[in-house]
Amino acid sequence: MEREIVRVVRGRHVTDGAGVNICRVIGIPGADYVDPFLMLDDFRNDDPDGYIAGFPPHPHRGFETVTYMLKGRMRHRDSAGNQGLLEGGSVQWMTAGRGILHSEMPEQTDGAMWGFQLWLNLPQRDQMAPPGYQDIPADQITEFEHAGTAVRLVAGDLFDQVGPAKTFYPVVMADLSVPEGETVRVPLPEGDTTIAFCFAGELRVGDRVLVDGDLAMAGRQGDLVLRGGSGGGRALILSAKPLGESIARHGPFVLATDQELRQAFLDYQMGVLAPNQAAFLATGGRG
Repeated sequence: MEREIVRVVRGRHVTDGAGVNICRVIGIPGADYVDPFLMLDDFRNDDPDGYIAGFPPHPHRGFETVTYMLKGRMRHRDSAGNQGLLEGGSVQWMTAGRGILHSEMPEQTDGAMWGFQLWLNLPQRDQMAPPGYQDIPADQITEFEHAGTAVRLVAGDLFDQVGPAKTFYPVVMADLSVPEGETVRVPLPEGDTTIAFCFAGELRVGDRVLVDGDLAMAGRQGDLVLRGGSGGGRALILSAKPLGESIARHGPFVLATDQELRQAFLDYQMGVLAPNQAAFLATGGRG
């Protein structure tokens, strides 16, 4: 049985951070909140003017941010004292939990910058967990081939392999490159929210053709079947059980109730959202 594709949406170009040009594919009309996936951005640019300002210090509470780099170099620093250099093929998995401030700034002044940022909701019981950070270099990503398809598995269990990311609940995050004419069946748990974001080439899923920039939302039963179209295609696959819980979000905070959301803004204004908040802001996110 193949998973049915229930909707395909195109990303929208917006700016975020200090003026970084991005294509937003979750967090837009038609794909506002694909439970538990809150946001997915594709940031790619060959022009440094489109990315050099980066993402200066800003707060988060209640969810996780995942950054997956394809090209370029980005420096992460946060108020908990973590830092890491994201390079091509590497992943940063940050748990905001009860509160954290971080910055992500390019460490290059020319060349291409390309990556994705995912916002992943947390169960209500974990939204005030201690903040955490996982720096996963490219050589620690689980890489293998299955049915002619190259797979980079960041998180979860797939094809009897396990991704390196530690998660609060089961999540599959995988980068699949399907050659032209090849077919791969991706077995995923029944009931999961499953999406496939085509970010290169062409893929066929059921009776739909996905091209660069298309996000396909699948049904909850059966295997996700990808076929390589003309020249082959590449997709980011995300799958997890929906939380089915109340949600209150605005800007950098995602919580369960409006009262918790108001408290997050108050805590940030009072300087107590995260330890070392004032010191981190005073250094401009450099310490």
